[in-house]
Amino acid sequence: MMTLIIGGSGSGKSAYAEDYMISLSEEKKKYYIATMQVFDEEEQKKIEKHRVLRSGKNFCTIEQFIGIQNAVRKMEAGEKTALLECMSNLIANEMFLGAMPKKEEVVTQKIVKGIEMLRKELSHLVIVSNNVFEDGTVYDETTMEYIRAIGKINEKLAIMADEVIEVVVGIPVPIKKRQA
Repeated sequence: MMTLIIGGSGSGKSAYAEDYMISLSEEKKKYYIATMQVFDEEEQKKIEKHRVLRSGKNFCTIEQFIGIQNAVRKMEAGEKTALLECMSNLIANEMFLGAMPKKEEVVTQKIVKGIEMLRKELSHLVIVSNNVFEDGTVYDETTMEYIRAIGKINEKLAIMADEVIEVVVGIPVPIKKRQA
């Protein structure tokens, strides 16, 4: 089973996703797949905030900045669940690794294929991602390509997902409900 949790920056989607994951995992091993690389003090503070949020929740953290399908190799055998936090970081890592940015089609295909592989190995996969195109601003072409990639990947993940939940000001709003 797969759940996509989306929301704007600071919407409460991460805290909701962690609590949601705990409610699903029962006695299964819980993994937190962290995709953010630290490049500055602000990002380090954000990571520390997330670590505090999930302390005491018994997550086993896997840092997987690129090649998301490889996270499975770092997991124990048996029934397991995973929370992937956050798709926008993974996309940026994949797109901007190396001297030249990769095209959105290449990044989209690689990430969706990786998610499909990861999903097959888990009892439940919960993915956190950001809403895009809500600010109405037009950016430079490279940034727009990155934003389009997030949009396309969110679209494909929403189709793959059994459930899609948008978090707005800390309130979960079901977009696609899982079939009973």
